[in-house]
Parts: sequence; structure tokens; C-alpha cells
Amino acid sequence: MATRQREKALKRQEQKDKRPTAKVKYIRISSSKVKIVIDLIRGKSVTEAMAILKSTPKAASPIVEKLLNSAIANAENNQGLLRDDLIVAEVFADQGPTLKRFRPRAQGRASRIRKRTSHITIILDSAVKEES
Repeated sequence: MATRQREKALKRQEQKDKRPTAKVKYIRISSSKVKIVIDLIRGKSVTEAMAILKSTPKAASPIVEKLLNSAIANAENNQGLLRDDLIVAEVFADQGPTLKRFRPRAQGRASRIRKRTSHITIILDSAVKEES
């Protein structure tokens, strides 16, 4: 069983290195709010995804837009890919650490406030596959 896991990990590592990525960590917005926005751009071309993000009135839109610009820059500068050929292959938001705060309530009580954070990852891919 461990051998299969190692094979999967190696295959994932090989595939991961080929595609341009961008990550942002510890963003002070809940991952559930981010997931609403990233579901809109998953699988779309980069230009279409940018247009969607510019017109979406959610708090996570500017954050994801900035991250997408970073991923595009990584693809162009590090791997020499063309902007027009790129698509959003994978995009996901993981939950980060939660900041726990307290709010005073009636009769000397306190209630907990959870300020959630998230980690967002965008993986781009080329729509035009190169022949090996």
C-alpha cells in the first residue's frame, strides 16, 4: 500500500512541476466565501476568468484576481507560455488557521468570534498541448 502512495506522490510531483501555479496564504476571508468565487472561474480561459472576476461583486474577487495575475506572470516569465493559451486547470481554497476572539455579552458572559483565514491556490495549464 505504501508503494502505491509513493507512486502517486511521485506522479503528482512530476505533474505539479510542469504547470504554473500561484498561492496565497493566510488571507483574512473565509474559505467558503472564496469558494463561491473560484467556482465561477474553474476550467475557463484566463481572459474569460479575468472578465468574470472583474464583474463579480464579492469581497474575494479582487484577491482571486490578483492571484490569477500572479499565476499568469509565472506562466509567461518562468515557462514561456502565451497568455492566450492558458486555462484555469485547478483552483481551490483550503481553510487556514482561525483567529479566536471574544465578544462581551449580557450578564457577564462572553461569546466566541471565529475570524477565519484561507489559503488559495491556482494552477494554470496550456490549452494547446505540445507534442513530445
